[in-house]
Amino acid sequence: MKKKIVSTMLCVAMVSTMLAGCGGGSDNGGASQAPAADSSTTEAPAADAGEAAAPAAGGGSVYWLNFKPESDEVLQEIAGDYTAKTGVEVKVVTAASGTYSTTLLSEMDKSAPPTLFVIGNQAGVKDWKDYALDLTGTAIANELNTDAYNLYDETGKLVSIGYCYECYGIIVNPDLIEKAGHTMDEIKNFDGLKAVAEDIHARAGELGFDAFSSSDMDGSSSWRFTGHMANLEYYYEQEGTPWTECPPTITGKYMDNFKNLYDLCINNSLTDPKELATGGHDAENEFKTGQAAFFVNGSWEYDAVKNDVPNATMIPYYCGVAGEEKAGLNCGTENCWAINSKASAEDQQATMDFMVWCVTDPDASRKLVDSFGVMPYKSAAESTNGFLAAADKYTADGCYVMNWATNFQPNVDSYRATLVSALNQYNADQSDANWEVVRTAFVDGWAAEYNAVNN
Repeated sequence: MKKKIVSTMLCVAMVSTMLAGCGGGSDNGGASQAPAADSSTTEAPAADAGEAAAPAAGGGSVYWLNFKPESDEVLQEIAGDYTAKTGVEVKVVTAASGTYSTTLLSEMDKSAPPTLFVIGNQAGVKDWKDYALDLTGTAIANELNTDAYNLYDETGKLVSIGYCYECYGIIVNPDLIEKAGHTMDEIKNFDGLKAVAEDIHARAGELGFDAFSSSDMDGSSSWRFTGHMANLEYYYEQEGTPWTECPPTITGKYMDNFKNLYDLCINNSLTDPKELATGGHDAENEFKTGQAAFFVNGSWEYDAVKNDVPNATMIPYYCGVAGEEKAGLNCGTENCWAINSKASAEDQQATMDFMVWCVTDPDASRKLVDSFGVMPYKSAAESTNGFLAAADKYTADGCYVMNWATNFQPNVDSYRATLVSALNQYNADQSDANWEVVRTAFVDGWAAEYNAVNN
């Protein structure tokens, strides 16, 4: 197996040489190609559905390769709590931001690979399904309160299950909106958002704050636009019929709508668009300190901003699509647990027990929910995340949820790297010709990366 893994890693390195990898908080949960499955390896049996969170009797241990760098501290605490309680060793290793796919590939080649890892989208399912235990009917699956965030392969095998879900859109400081002489009721579509943002930007010197925080294109920030905001084009292109697999091509029908919102963000901001390529601006801090009224990001930011901006809320990606007054937030997850099917039966059982404890123990689930925002499990602690509450209110008011179609981006790191390059060219010179470069990266780049992966 080592030879096969090394061969795959060489392929990844060759792609990285041609196209610089895109970093960020989201690399789609192990979407890079997995090592070829070793047919001589026997898959250990799944834990019985009735087996709960008793300590593993066979001396098994847990190795969780964590996808969320921002949760590392609490996960280390959780691991220590569980070991102290049960005597079962739990190791948590956190991949650096934007490196999960390559880290997973490397770790799976070691003598003691992860027993718990992330398969976060259908591309990941295709690549890693042979390394995933079928979770159908298991103790952890029986604790779910929804199957909305579960991932299956073409045979119906339950490959991975959501352990938290998130939402993203535009975070807003309503107090600054009011200070500028506006109200949140004015922002119900793109025209309303544009009018408020452009007025604030025009009067930034007088008001002491601007409309949008910085939209940097470095690895720590670009995913907010090449992954998250890009979703509005993909979502609307589905035309009401959600994709169930990666389409080989996209039309770019809603690229003008993406442009509407992207232009609004970069041209009504604290930072000149020409300065976005190299990064170095702290968009979160700009929002927290009252320098900007709008901050493009997601529900994971709630804990970071709630003390400084207690009234912070989240609005949808208004972009000029007809009927968007009934739009809700982008809700979904790339955070889906998979158990390593190549691990020993003892380690699989220990991992299953640990997972069940995480979502049923009141103290453990409270800590995890406070970090993750919400967990889709019957006995997990309730969410206190105001942005997820906003998502729920939009849904309760009859607004449509924008599903994470962006999870289908083919050959994600390479695709996003090309988008970053194109957007940087456009940011430096917002000409029609340079926007065509963006459109080409978006649309033709999709087909090219799809073909690279599938042919």
